[in-house]
Amino acid sequence: MEKKKFLERDDLETTSMEPLSPMSQMLSSPNLFIVITFGFKTKCNPSAFVEGFKTTLINAPRFSSKMVINYKKNGEPVWIPVSIRVEDHVTVPDLDYPNIENPDQFLEDYTSRIANIPMDMSKPLWELHLLNIKTSNAESVLLAKIHHSVGDGMSLMSLLLACSRKTSDPSALISNTSATKKPVKSMIPAWWLIAGLWFMIRVTFTTLVEFFKLMLTTCFLRDTKNPLMGNPDDGIQSWKVIHRIISFDDVKLVKNTMNMKVNDVLLGMTQAGLSRYLTTKYDGYTMAQKKKILEKIRFRGAVAINLRPATNIEAVEAFGKRIFGNTSLAFSNVKGPDEEISLFGHPISYVAGSALVGSQALNIHFISYVNKIIINLAVDTTTIPDPHQLCDEIVEALKIIKSAVQEKRSHNMEAHRMKTRFTKSVQLNAAWHHELDTRARPDNLDLTRRHELGLIARRLSPAAQPLSLTQHIRLSRLREKR
Repeated sequence: MEKKKFLERDDLETTSMEPLSPMSQMLSSPNLFIVITFGFKTKCNPSAFVEGFKTTLINAPRFSSKMVINYKKNGEPVWIPVSIRVEDHVTVPDLDYPNIENPDQFLEDYTSRIANIPMDMSKPLWELHLLNIKTSNAESVLLAKIHHSVGDGMSLMSLLLACSRKTSDPSALISNTSATKKPVKSMIPAWWLIAGLWFMIRVTFTTLVEFFKLMLTTCFLRDTKNPLMGNPDDGIQSWKVIHRIISFDDVKLVKNTMNMKVNDVLLGMTQAGLSRYLTTKYDGYTMAQKKKILEKIRFRGAVAINLRPATNIEAVEAFGKRIFGNTSLAFSNVKGPDEEISLFGHPISYVAGSALVGSQALNIHFISYVNKIIINLAVDTTTIPDPHQLCDEIVEALKIIKSAVQEKRSHNMEAHRMKTRFTKSVQLNAAWHHELDTRARPDNLDLTRRHELGLIARRLSPAAQPLSLTQHIRLSRLREKR
């Protein structure tokens, strides 16, 4: 049940209000929020975090305002600035850490538990949990639960960078570098025109096709029933939030070898992992039946983007419900910092996060941090009771792709070496024949020079056999007659 406070008439006259953006209005439900996990390399100092947030986090207007209903504007929610006490938003649970047998499982259960509790809408929409528990990837953990109307993944990552400092230089701010662009090769103006025209044709055709498919999805085209698709009418019954850390270098290896982008690799490994997982769900069928079932499955994902301020929120909300209700997966990724950062003196080991939005039973989010990629899964356990198996399949898919890429790369390198060796051989043969043509004459040809040329030819080009002395003399006489 939503808990939104209604403003009295007297309060409206004296309180400064700010309307919610269209996206924030669409995400105003108390069940829509983001759960972020920060793993640290040292033990947490709660007082350091409280003092740090007092000088940074609460300066952001959304973190020092609460959402209320303005009855003057047809009951629309608005932001109202309030005085805030950071300690009321920070929880330090009293846990018996030495007796926790499986810290990783405990953290997973704790994260899932707070993910199933609706946000308290009577105060600013964020809360923090500090756990001094040692896991396999961190010495301590900070869990942040932030309502999705406060910000999306990109804005919250920008806020994190603003609050953090470089681990190598505690006084230096972080700059989130943009993706490097490949240098554009110079082309003849005519080719530029042809390439640009062909690019526009492809973009126009792709846009029309995708728009047509989007309209079909909005109207009636739903994904076929599959083991990963929940029932939108039932809603989410029980969230389970897990994450897995993989090497960013593996993703970059595939990216560079295949000449693609990081997003392409992440989508490819996700698609392969989902296919592997779905295959295991039909083990009771024959190979022919399994192949027929898998070929008929329509499985699609939805990616939410920011909306323009002038968008009609009622139409957008209805449109979003249709899109999310007719697809099986919510997918997103956020680029994190390229260098290690510290939050209030605590070096960060990794950053994980899941946005609990939409009606899909499966949300997949990727976050990068330095040389790591964190795979985040948020699933409805009534539909997907084994999220760890699904995560394993995604990780295994990347391993298979990496192995194939390494094999291709080794073949390419061997082909390049053979090509280089062949080119050098041709060049050396040409140089050797040129040497013979200019110096191998009867008046200056001697056995010592002949022997040296033969040795050079055999050492540099084993396949090239030097001519005999008699053959050289005959060749020279023929050239003189010409």
